[in-house]
Amino acid sequence: MDCTAEEALVRATLQARPKVETIACDLQTREVTITHQNDEGVVEAVATLGFGAELVAAEQTERTDQPDEDTRSHAGERRVLTQVLVINAVMFVVELALGWVAQSTGLLADSLDMLADASVYAISLYVVSRGADAQRRSARLSGLLQLTLATGMLVEVGRRAVQGSEPASTLMMATAAAALAANLLCVWLLRRHRDGRAHMRASWIFTTSDALANLGVILAGGLVAWTASPWPDLVVGAGIALVVLWSAFRILKLR
Repeated sequence: MDCTAEEALVRATLQARPKVETIACDLQTREVTITHQNDEGVVEAVATLGFGAELVAAEQTERTDQPDEDTRSHAGERRVLTQVLVINAVMFVVELALGWVAQSTGLLADSLDMLADASVYAISLYVVSRGADAQRRSARLSGLLQLTLATGMLVEVGRRAVQGSEPASTLMMATAAAALAANLLCVWLLRRHRDGRAHMRASWIFTTSDALANLGVILAGGLVAWTASPWPDLVVGAGIALVVLWSAFRILKLR
C-alpha cells in the first residue's frame, strides 16, 4: 500500500519537470529508470523525497516515440485503477457500518485497510496532474487520516477487551465474505496488468494480500462462534489496525 504511495510521489515529482519524458519504477528493487532531455537536477529532485536516492547508472539513448501505444496502456491502467478505487471505497463504508452493528473490531479494522487502499488509488489517479506539492499534501492527509483511525481502532480494541464485547459471528463472517468477494473481483480486474508496469504489479500483490486479511476475519468469526469468546475478533482487529498504523507512519515520513 505505502509502496504504491511512494511511487506516486516519485512520479508526481518527476512529472513536474518538463524535461522528463518517461518514468519506470520497480518496487521490488526500489529502482526508477528515467528518460529525460539533459535534466541535471533530476536525481536531486528525487532525493528531496527522503528515500535515500542515488544515481546507479546513466547512459545516452536515442529517442523512440510510441505515443499511441503508451496512451492506450495508460488509459487501460487508469480505467482499472478507477474501478478498484470505487470497489474499495464502497466496501470501506459497508464494512465500517456492519462492523459497528456486529460489534466486530476485525471488520472495523478491515474497513480501515479498504480505506487505506482507496486513498492511495485516489492519490495516484486524481492528484498526479496537479503537481508534486499537491500530491505530497494529499499523501500526508491520507497518512494522517489512517493514523487517526488506526489509533482510534486500537483504543476501541482496548476498551472492548476491558469492558467486554459480543461480536455477532454470523454477520461478521458474512460481511468479511462480501469483502473477500470484492477483493477477488479486484484481483480479477487487475489480472491483465499483473505482469505489466511495476505499480500495476504492486496493486495486484497488495489486493491479493488484502484477500488474506478477509480470510483472517472469516476465521476469527468462526472461532468466535466456536469458543463463544470475543478474543479472536479482538486479536484480528488489533493486528490489522497495527498494519494500517505502520503504513500511516511510512506515508507521513515521506518528504
